[in-house]
Amino acid sequence: MSVADCVFCKIVAGEIPCHRVFENERVLAFLDINPLSLGHTVLIPRAHAVRFEQLSEDDAAALAGAIGPLARRILSAVGSEDYNLLQNNGASAGQVVMHVHIHIIPRRANDGLGFRWKPKPGAPEELSTLASRISA
Repeated sequence: MSVADCVFCKIVAGEIPCHRVFENERVLAFLDINPLSLGHTVLIPRAHAVRFEQLSEDDAAALAGAIGPLARRILSAVGSEDYNLLQNNGASAGQVVMHVHIHIIPRRANDGLGFRWKPKPGAPEELSTLASRISA
């Protein structure tokens, strides 16, 4: 997908309307048009990158730095105390829009949203070998 075809780039450029809730020179946040919960917000870098590791350090820092203040505003506005952050990289990880984005999803007890997480114990020798490979 080219930048010209990217729906989030079109939102940044003002070609597609959105309900903006925060913006600065590096990032833009807007309400999700198909929210999982009241206040579900999408935070994006203005610069196009498909995956998080492709971001410049400045854009990655700007995204990370916006999460806390933005989450506080969202939670206050919707009267929630908890939230999930969701950030997918690549189609097999669930990424649908190929522009880096972070979902901030307000949560309430018994809201029915849930999530699927099925951890399995790692073999100690595999974990040791993998840790060495990653840190090398």
